[in-house]
Amino acid sequence: MTYEETIDRLYALQNPEKVVFKERKFGIVSNNSLGIYHSELKSIAREIGKDNELALRLFDSGIYEARILCSKIFKPRDVTETLMEKWVKTFENWEVCDSFSMGLFAKSDFAVEKILEWTKRKPEFEKRAGFTIIASYCMADKLSDNVVFESFFPIIKREANDERIYVKKAVNWALRNIGKRNPDLNKKAILVAQEVLENESPSAKWIAKNALNELEKDNIRMSDYPRAIYRGGRV
Repeated sequence: MTYEETIDRLYALQNPEKVVFKERKFGIVSNNSLGIYHSELKSIAREIGKDNELALRLFDSGIYEARILCSKIFKPRDVTETLMEKWVKTFENWEVCDSFSMGLFAKSDFAVEKILEWTKRKPEFEKRAGFTIIASYCMADKLSDNVVFESFFPIIKREANDERIYVKKAVNWALRNIGKRNPDLNKKAILVAQEVLENESPSAKWIAKNALNELEKDNIRMSDYPRAIYRGGRV
């Protein structure tokens, strides 16, 4: 699919009512948006396949949905730090932030580096990107030892006081996903949540209580990464 064909496809799906609905229902405030649901963009991305050149042109079009489409067709291993920094600074809501962070950044060679950098940032969606990468990296990296994910616990404790909704939700998400990676990390994540719960800030208390509610369930859905250690019941 050419650039022109892709843009024409997007405009054919244009629906201003969806722009209003997404803002009202999901808090997605976006500039230069055509009003296309994420599921529709995923379908187009499957048709296109991976195409870095097209992805870059789509991002530079400035069309909101074209940028989301960029995140779905760019090859993760070809991502550079320069591109990551260019893209993250444009994030204006959780949808585009999560699309890039989950589908692209968490699978890139710079995932851990950007976790360490971006979780310290002030802008809401740059910081959210750092924590969304953590949440996704728990599943994207199936080989790393527990020590890698334990190194994220101090970051979670440090930033648990951020009251901004899209930051605190991402901090909570990161903690829960670390705790669902394997049984040992589950136990450690519960201990971290209990520490965070002692904090006086409403944000920290919400993060901790919500995480504990899931991590302490008897029927919690648990992964087994790295499988060389956890598959077969050896923990």
